[in-house]
Order: sequence, then C-alpha cells, then structure tokens
Amino acid sequence: MTEWLAGLRREHTTGALADADAHPDPFEQFRAWLGDAHAAGVMQPNAMTLSTVDAHGRPDARVVLLKGFDERGLVFYTHRTSRKGRQLAAHPHAALTFFWDVLERQVRVQGLVEHTTDAESDEYFLSRPRGSQLGALVSNQSAVIDSREGLDQALADLAARTGDEPLERPRTWGGYRVLPHEFEFWQGRPSRLHDRIRYVHDAHGAWTRERLAP
Repeated sequence: MTEWLAGLRREHTTGALADADAHPDPFEQFRAWLGDAHAAGVMQPNAMTLSTVDAHGRPDARVVLLKGFDERGLVFYTHRTSRKGRQLAAHPHAALTFFWDVLERQVRVQGLVEHTTDAESDEYFLSRPRGSQLGALVSNQSAVIDSREGLDQALADLAARTGDEPLERPRTWGGYRVLPHEFEFWQGRPSRLHDRIRYVHDAHGAWTRERLAP
C-alpha cells in the first residue's frame, strides 16, 4: 500500500539563492555549500550519487564519496575493474548529485572523467585505514562471489599473512577526477518555486551563469 506517498508534503523555507549571492566561480560556490553542509551536521556531506551509462546506453547510478576537489575537478576512488570502472573506461563522462536534506539544497555536476595520477592514487591509498586497504586488495568489486564467508576468510588470511607490513595499492584501484563542464545549484523555496542557478563552461574556458525556471 503506497497511498501515503501522494500525501507527503514539505514546504521549503530554509533559504534562498539570489543571483547576487552566487559566487562567479562555481567551484567556490560548491566549496561554500559543502562547508555549510558539514557545519550543519549533515551525515557524510561528501556522499554523492555517481551516474554513468552502460554499453547499451542505459543509465546506472550509485553513491560514492567525494575525496577531494580543486579547480581541476572532483575526485573519488574505486576499483577500475568494477562495473562503474568499466563503464567509465568505455564512456568517460559522468554526472554527480549531492543532496543535503537539512539545508534543502542539491548540487548537480556533469563532466568528462579522467584517471588521477598514480602518485595521487598511491598517496590516498596509503592514507586509508588498514582495514580499507586490505578490503581493496581482497575484493574483486562487482564480481559474483560464492559467499560472504569466503570474502571474510580471504580478508582474515591476507591480514594474517601481511601482519604490519606496508601494503601496496592494487593497480586495479585508483582515483577518478570529474572535470566539470556544468554545475547546477538548487535551493528549495516555497510553493515549489525553487532557485536554480546553472554554470556552464564555454568554449573559451570561462564560466557563464544563468537562472533556470523551477
């Protein structure tokens, strides 16, 4: 029974996004909003939906974690042989979506995707907790496995075998950088007349800003 869905209502009243308040640089606007989400106590404000397409052009999506960004792009890490890794190898374009419920805000990003350098991937891998490093080594992400017990045993065996010795990043695991050509910032407003400001990277390398109808 899903009749209750039609009755769900929420009036958005927490804020507004005026043109005068939007930073000319979308990366700086994103930095400010991400900081606001962190300050507001959003659980994992760096969680983002990564959308890709498969070999048949069908959309695919999952939540991953943003691990860094600068003026070049937004970075996350995963297995290159995973389903998303294979999809990005074939079609190196992606969309990212952030949603911060408590602030009634959403950010959408679209862009080309490239690998981070080996040095960047190595540095991040070494910064991870040892359990996460071991997990990356034992998991053939997205592959069918016989059982959870077998995965747990493989992890225990690797932990026992390596002891405290440093672990090397598997070559099939590394970083991806989304190079944005478009950002959209969405702020919930009353009566569903939300604020939407889009930034588009033009052919000359500059960002143009425009307001969209809700």
